[in-house]
Amino acid sequence: MSPSISHVLLSLIFFVLLQNPSQAIKQSYIIYLGSHSFGPNPSSVDVESVTNYHYELLGSFVGSSEKAKEAIFYSYGRYINGFAAVLDEDVAAYVAKHPNVVSVFLNKEHKLQTTHSWDFLGLEKNGEFPHASAWRKTMGEDIIIGNIDSGVWPESKSFGDEGFGPIPKRWRGICQTEDNFHCNRKLIGARYFYKGFEANTGRKVNDSMLGARDYEGHGSHTLSTAGGNFVHGASVFGFGNGTASGGSPKARVATYKVVWPYSTLPGSGCYDADILAAFEAAIGDGIDVLSVSLGSSEPSEYSKNGISIGSFHAVANGIIVVASAGNDGPQSGYVSNVAPWILTVAASTIDRDFSSYVTLGDNKIIKGASLSEYDIPYNMKYPLISAVDAKANDETADGAPFCLNETLDAEKVKGKILVCLLGGGNGRIEKGEVAAGLGAVGMILVNDEDSGSEIFPDLHVLPASQVDFVSGSYIYNYINLTMSPVAYISRVKTELGEKPAPYVAPFSSRGPSLFESAILKPDVTAPGVNIIAAFSEAVSPTELDSDKRRTPFITMSGTSISCPHVAGLAGLIKALHPDWSPAAIKSAIITSANKIDNTGRPILNSSLSNEATPFDYGAGYIEPNLAVEPGLVYDMDMTDYMNHLCGRGYDSSQLMMFYGKPYTCPELFNLADFNYPTIRVPRLHPGDSVNVTRTVTNVGSPSTYRASMEAPPQVLLWIEPMELMFKEKGEKKEFTITSTLMPETESTTDYVFGWLTWFDGKHRVRSPMVFHIK
Repeated sequence: MSPSISHVLLSLIFFVLLQNPSQAIKQSYIIYLGSHSFGPNPSSVDVESVTNYHYELLGSFVGSSEKAKEAIFYSYGRYINGFAAVLDEDVAAYVAKHPNVVSVFLNKEHKLQTTHSWDFLGLEKNGEFPHASAWRKTMGEDIIIGNIDSGVWPESKSFGDEGFGPIPKRWRGICQTEDNFHCNRKLIGARYFYKGFEANTGRKVNDSMLGARDYEGHGSHTLSTAGGNFVHGASVFGFGNGTASGGSPKARVATYKVVWPYSTLPGSGCYDADILAAFEAAIGDGIDVLSVSLGSSEPSEYSKNGISIGSFHAVANGIIVVASAGNDGPQSGYVSNVAPWILTVAASTIDRDFSSYVTLGDNKIIKGASLSEYDIPYNMKYPLISAVDAKANDETADGAPFCLNETLDAEKVKGKILVCLLGGGNGRIEKGEVAAGLGAVGMILVNDEDSGSEIFPDLHVLPASQVDFVSGSYIYNYINLTMSPVAYISRVKTELGEKPAPYVAPFSSRGPSLFESAILKPDVTAPGVNIIAAFSEAVSPTELDSDKRRTPFITMSGTSISCPHVAGLAGLIKALHPDWSPAAIKSAIITSANKIDNTGRPILNSSLSNEATPFDYGAGYIEPNLAVEPGLVYDMDMTDYMNHLCGRGYDSSQLMMFYGKPYTCPELFNLADFNYPTIRVPRLHPGDSVNVTRTVTNVGSPSTYRASMEAPPQVLLWIEPMELMFKEKGEKKEFTITSTLMPETESTTDYVFGWLTWFDGKHRVRSPMVFHIK
């Protein structure tokens, strides 16, 4: 590791030349030396030897190791190879020419940033709150957000209580914990429910895991996204560094654990009995907002669904319930949690990528995704081999392309970059574990055709990058047509400002609901792709037994992750408007949503080639700064929900189950007139007209609103009245929309879409319209 004799002599000459008394400018610099020669495993790095080498290297330029020790104020010796030092600019320039130095750059100041979804949504920008930021008005002070999930990691800084005052007196909950679990003035409640799990599975929950502690990480992530503190310097092994926060960072939070690991099977489960018990406890405890990142892709009648029943009673008690739309996209019709009293959330991207670039021997550069903290020497290309060519023998040929365990020949793989195909029954990270175990220096994970362009930045156990199907096809062709194929995998880069964003995530479940045809679901979309938030340190980030790493923050994707973003926003609205009903809060979030991306064009579907529709994103992606002051709301109470059930054919005994007392259905009730913030027009026949009525409530100052409508070409629209004049807050106005399908309309689609918007010069109150025309 020591410099050559000639280089030492040259360095000493430079040192002598630099001793003249001219005024040199001293600044702090980062000297980056790339990867360690000790290998990717941090435990194998001799930190003391690395630090001594740093002193030796700089000492050759400044005169001695002792002077180098005075200059160096950080030695990065475990994960990063480099150091930070105060140097004359001339010395820094000479150090930059050292053959072992990758780069030398100034220790620049950076503005505080979020990690990064709240920045993308406009609540924060460059470490400050813009003038229009809802966080200038409230941060959800003393709102209580509950989370029905897998528990919580209470030691996370996201749930620390520094700066919090006494627990609100209206809180009636408990901290049901084991010996090493403690609540505080931030994390004010914890309960767990497991009897339904045991009854259904016949398996006992392990005594060591019985409690509210999160042993999976999902619950910690979702709860911190909804109501976690500001935590500076949050990152995933250095990537995405910034300030983590929930949507309501000053809210109090409580966990209701219903998710339990199977003792003999992979994965975990949660059951209606436990979910209902959690809802019941949350209602009694005094929760204001409930975040529920659970659901089923198999629709069931409201009266036979624990989430539907529990959420109905929560809403009846003034709690707004936010739930995930499901992860069964991109096929249509699989949206879950479609009850009209639930706010249902789809998932979309933000403008940040975690990118790792693959460079092939023909100089083709391919963008992939990764969060691997490991890298290979800069720009060094290694032999590239397809897993198909690395098969152990003919008997393993079927499993070899997928890098299944015991299907590959270690001698063929060792020292090469291995190309694995997605699928085959093992996970993305497991494929990397197989590759690393066989001595591969890296892995390229290629999507199959069904997976298309959906790639994930995973915490791989070796240098790795996942590429899309088209790029993967190019890589396979390159291997097959090249005598000695080679490749390089770059270190991961955090890239901001990506366009277009948002677009709808491929996995996000789509409408139309095959179960609930009268209303549009999902309601809105929110950030749900590669979101950084708190994690459990009881489990490795890859969930592999062989992975001993731990991290307090991690990235996750799913509608499970978009759901708590909206729950956090609901907390802000509740804090500003404590007397608003759950329906009014839901309306504010829906009608303020945006359908335009950061290129100024309509939001795209996951293919990036087609415009998304309200079946993909509902009313659009959430706009927190607009939602807190919406101008008008479509309000409802429990009578409206009961009438909706009447319209679905519920009899008196079923209505009793929901209402708790006898309820008489109105003689005339049209499901199309249900006062939902979005509008579903029943099946139209050519030449026929359908009327839909809505009522809006003024929640702002006296104002006059005018209507604007975007109609699909097949439909004529008329609204009466075109203008709504409000003289006071709380005043209600009714309007009617007449929809007429053009005569002799022929269409290749079952549904078309339009938009209704009310303007008053300050507020934009927009509702998507869905027309069934075939």
